[in-house]
Amino acid sequence: MKIIVPMAGRGSRLRPHTLTVPKPLIPIAGKPIVQRLVEDIAKVAGENIDEIAFIIGDFGPEVEQSLIEIAEKLGAKGSVYTQDEPLGTAHAIKCAEQSMQGDVVVAFADTLFRADFKLDTNSDGVIWVKKVADPSAFGVVKLDDYGFITDFVEKPQTFVSDLAIIGIYYFKSAEKLMEEINYIMSNDIKVGGEYQLTTALENLRQKGAKFSLGKVDDWMDCGNKNATVETNGKILQYEKEEFANFPATAEIENSLIIQPCFIGENVKIKNSKIGPYVSLGNGTCVENSNIENSLIQEKTVINHGNLSNSMIGSHAQYFGVSREISLGDYSVLDFLSKGND
Repeated sequence: MKIIVPMAGRGSRLRPHTLTVPKPLIPIAGKPIVQRLVEDIAKVAGENIDEIAFIIGDFGPEVEQSLIEIAEKLGAKGSVYTQDEPLGTAHAIKCAEQSMQGDVVVAFADTLFRADFKLDTNSDGVIWVKKVADPSAFGVVKLDDYGFITDFVEKPQTFVSDLAIIGIYYFKSAEKLMEEINYIMSNDIKVGGEYQLTTALENLRQKGAKFSLGKVDDWMDCGNKNATVETNGKILQYEKEEFANFPATAEIENSLIIQPCFIGENVKIKNSKIGPYVSLGNGTCVENSNIENSLIQEKTVINHGNLSNSMIGSHAQYFGVSREISLGDYSVLDFLSKGND
């Protein structure tokens, strides 16, 4: 089995954090979003992953190398393709056509999930869905009495179903999917000005393909700062046993840690209260601070911070008192210096 991960978007809703790092590589509780995604897919798939193909924008060689390493951690070959312009979800998959053979999972890299189902590889395809309160903002599926999908409806204005498509799909035959994608692109069939995967799905369904459902228990968004901080808290809760012990390189002095928290390597905490639901990346130093429900990346310095529902990037410096902030990589925010009195 292969996993295809389109991730070429700039992540503009998560700025300033995506100005220096592509959104799927932003760590949540110590691991990049995309690494968590492919690991969780591998668990549900229940079989070996041979290749993981990433479709990226112009992110540079460092990003490409880190993606290949993520694939290799799962024992898979890593491939990287470039989507030069955003022409839609079907076009993104077309960019990885060389890797589209056999059975594949296509997973768009801005969501995480929790699921305890095992993938039904006897179906022609499996669409991963989550029951939602307001389906009008999502693509949804309609079902027949046997649980097979009869319709794909994009952002319904009147109620047709509350089963939202979460952006993860299994296909028994990547070749059949590519036939439909090539057909809609060669015939310039666009929806909303873009080549959409749902068009290819509907064409496959009309030709007799049977799509079943994979219902996830939790669907976690990383679209903006608030959603990402919330997802960080949920992951910490789900994996709290894993985070119960701190690394030996962490130095914690005269401080209270309220679990669940992720504490990275070489973190220094002094005279502070940390948690619950806080991630501190490798090499970050916190002193005289109170931090809860926040995501702090690597090698950042925080002094006299009073933070909640906040997200701070890597190599940032924060001195002073605040309540809720979103501070990007290499930023400095200083309320303590004399010049700011």
